[in-house]
Amino acid sequence: MTTTTIPGDGAITSRPMRDDQDFWRMRSLLIETVPIAPIGLNWDMRRLDGKRFYNENREENRLLARPAQLWETGGGRLVGFVLPEGRSDAHLNIHPDYRHLEGEMIDWAEAHLRRPMSDSDDLHLYIYANEYDALRQRLLTERGFQQTEYWGMIRHMRFGAQPLAEPELHADYTLRTTQINDRDDCQRIADLLNAAFGRTFHNALEYQNFCQLAPSFRQNLDLVAVAPDGAFAAYVGIPYDDANRRGIFEPVCTHPDHQRKGLAKALMQEGLLRLRALGAVDVTVDTGDMTPANRLYDSLGFTEAYRGFAWEKVF
Repeated sequence: MTTTTIPGDGAITSRPMRDDQDFWRMRSLLIETVPIAPIGLNWDMRRLDGKRFYNENREENRLLARPAQLWETGGGRLVGFVLPEGRSDAHLNIHPDYRHLEGEMIDWAEAHLRRPMSDSDDLHLYIYANEYDALRQRLLTERGFQQTEYWGMIRHMRFGAQPLAEPELHADYTLRTTQINDRDDCQRIADLLNAAFGRTFHNALEYQNFCQLAPSFRQNLDLVAVAPDGAFAAYVGIPYDDANRRGIFEPVCTHPDHQRKGLAKALMQEGLLRLRALGAVDVTVDTGDMTPANRLYDSLGFTEAYRGFAWEKVF
């Protein structure tokens, strides 16, 4: 455990994540900082929900298997945490009033999260920094990190008076919500995710558990395009942050056999209309450096785009 003294807060300490109570505190921090932090500074709460609930074992908290570290004030208030998502990465989530702790958080990540890559004995650590984030870029540069070519983009739309198009779904397909208590529906979602993202590990039970347990899930915002043979051709999930009235597009995908028919676009258009009817203030969608996906999001009228890069250090 490390200790830092901050006037007014007493001693700020850091410690490992211990239990599910810590998960709920981490989640609350993400929700609390939405109105006061720059877009993309912290995870959306759906991303943390996925780490906790997207699991075929309902009782297991896989977050506890990760070396996650929490920073707390002397009064017990959580103000930041670091956790890995992959093998050799670190994700910093911080209350914007406490960004002076980021250097300490990066130092902890260097000590505990660096890992060898599969083709080398060298130890690597990756930390993401947005282009707007001069502070984090400076801290990473001072510690010997270098910006890589890998980038991502988060897009944001505030609804306001933004015009929204009606969806135009291909004539051979139908649009409906998923039925999360129907195991066949859940399996078809798993099959679609595996096909769309080139994976093999998705299964019906993990998807069903997430839908039934994650507070951010909304069934009326979980949309599929159904092919004439009954297969799921495209899928758009839209978790919802009630406290901030924010929708989050995740995931957005189309089966390779049904691409270039505008299916994902139609589902997103329908989702935007449903979000506005729900009273949402804004919506985000996050992606990597995939050109087709970024063209799609541009075409939907997202008003802002923020790019960031993975920074790497080799030890």
